[in-house]
Amino acid sequence: MNTESAVRERYSAAAGQREAELCCPVDYDAKYLKVIPDEVIERDYGCGDPSKHVRAGETVLDLGSGGGKICFIASQVVGAQGKVIGVDMNDTMLDLARRSKTVVAEKVGFDNVDFRKGKIQDMAIDRDAVDQYLAEHPVTDESGLQKLEAFIEEMRQSRPMIADESIDVVVSNCVLNLVAPAEKEQLFREIFRVLKVGGRAVISDIVSDELVPIEMQHDADLWSGCISGAFHEHEFLEAFTRAGFQGVTLETLQESPWQTVEGIEFRSATVIAYKPADVECFEHNEAVMYRGPYAKVVDDSGHTFQRGQRTAVCRKTFQLMTGQAYGKDFVGIEPRVEISESEAKPFECTHGEALRSPKVTKGKNFKLTIASEDCCGDEGCC
Repeated sequence: MNTESAVRERYSAAAGQREAELCCPVDYDAKYLKVIPDEVIERDYGCGDPSKHVRAGETVLDLGSGGGKICFIASQVVGAQGKVIGVDMNDTMLDLARRSKTVVAEKVGFDNVDFRKGKIQDMAIDRDAVDQYLAEHPVTDESGLQKLEAFIEEMRQSRPMIADESIDVVVSNCVLNLVAPAEKEQLFREIFRVLKVGGRAVISDIVSDELVPIEMQHDADLWSGCISGAFHEHEFLEAFTRAGFQGVTLETLQESPWQTVEGIEFRSATVIAYKPADVECFEHNEAVMYRGPYAKVVDDSGHTFQRGQRTAVCRKTFQLMTGQAYGKDFVGIEPRVEISESEAKPFECTHGEALRSPKVTKGKNFKLTIASEDCCGDEGCC
């Protein structure tokens, strides 16, 4: 079965006439729908609302943007200072989105949305540019093929459609499951590539409670219907971790299944995952304290954090644990005397086994209020 052809044919038809079977009921904020053309809303096929996690001023990338509904919602959330990019391979859906873009821009008073043709598992290649190249340079022999391949490779290396570390948040709504199994790992690597350090992926998709058997995966209707290509619940989360994400969280999991096929339950899930910094570990005498409620937790790097303990960490882990991904669960504790970047030495990771002495981690604002007769008030004295 050619999964790409099956998906393209079904969604091209669904762009012309609504197909209810492709929808999983979702409640969107009605105030954002008022400016969106009815034909876009009627031909929206999704299973969640990742736009809830978008913020003002951000650059947003929507994978499998279809008719543009999520893009148009995100456009209003990020505002005139933000930017929204939609990527899709379906010409019919792209035509609908691009026609609607002008209507939405006139109603909101600004134009911050751009729709691009490309595969979400290979966002370096601008397929509109490839189409234009082929129109001007038809490939009729081996020489022509080599020139086309050189054109594509030059684009990949020098001017990718979506540049490295250019996106604040990647969103997607029931699309990742449509990608062929052999290309799913590449898809997650692409999401990781285009995100800025500290950026996040907010992905709504269909997951299964059991592994989907091979015979179901070879059914074109089940695949294009967002069923047989669904991720297993655990595998969906692990795919983010393998790509390098941290702070991977199952934000929502639909209580009742959307579909049950051959005893397997399929339901909507939304995952949020963050891109950490890829830097070396250096000692700055910083510590973090896990708030609870669990006795201890282990992060994706293998660090163990005991509840209520001042755990010694490097600068990289300190910034990660006090940032968006983990900040609500940890207290960041700065040292009494700061170590500058130029003076910092490599930190030997102990995976949470080492603790910081309170004498080191009293913080920059440490002030002695009552001193004993033997205390001189100097650092480390009392």
